[in-house]
Amino acid sequence: MAKSKMDLKNITIKGKSPLGLTCRQLEYRYPESDEWVFKHLSFSLDRPGFHSLFGPSGVGKTSLARVIAGEIKGFGGELDQGTIKTILYTYNQERLPGWSSLARHLTGMTPPGKDELRRELVETFGLKPVLNHTFAQLSLGQQNRVNLLRYLLQDFDLMIMDESLANVDERSKETILLKIKELFYDRYFLYISHNLIEVARFCDRIFVFRGKGKSPQTITFKGLDTRMNKLSRKEDLDRVLLEIMNAG
Repeated sequence: MAKSKMDLKNITIKGKSPLGLTCRQLEYRYPESDEWVFKHLSFSLDRPGFHSLFGPSGVGKTSLARVIAGEIKGFGGELDQGTIKTILYTYNQERLPGWSSLARHLTGMTPPGKDELRRELVETFGLKPVLNHTFAQLSLGQQNRVNLLRYLLQDFDLMIMDESLANVDERSKETILLKIKELFYDRYFLYISHNLIEVARFCDRIFVFRGKGKSPQTITFKGLDTRMNKLSRKEDLDRVLLEIMNAG
């Protein structure tokens, strides 16, 4: 007989750890399912910056992201938010209403004192030429950029970016990531992407999901953490890529 999520021990500890975020022995399965999405999963974010959840589809990256964001409650283990108070979760293909222009939407949702930040992000994200368009008139890549931009205007300690830059060309994506790392150097980011080169280049810690039934379920690698003043060498990139590809 399948067990319900109420059979799981749900422990959430906030503010006990000096680290940014600590997951201890997390486990989760869908309601009425006997199969674990992940089990005995542990890792920690001990410093701000870009960190990544990486692995093939179906290994639990999005489910873990939703646990951390508070969207899933029926999990087992311990989730210690440590110094992190505000967590935002942005994902691919979120939608905005189509009744108004992009300029009006962004201006209306900008908190006081962040008009200059909005203008800088609009410029960096390449959205200035389409400010008078409605959301429905934008390409998928432009829509994803708009959604990410509106989250960056809010106050947060940790932002989870779940394929948030899907359908964005590589050159624009690099410009956007470098600008985010420059402006928000003191915040935590969990970056989910299927682009291995992108993850290896721009992230600091890379938590590689190895799949169900494997122990340990995640292995941590050191990424290149590329920034505007730190270019990555090809030989270093090749080394990290090889390490991650051999993690399975």
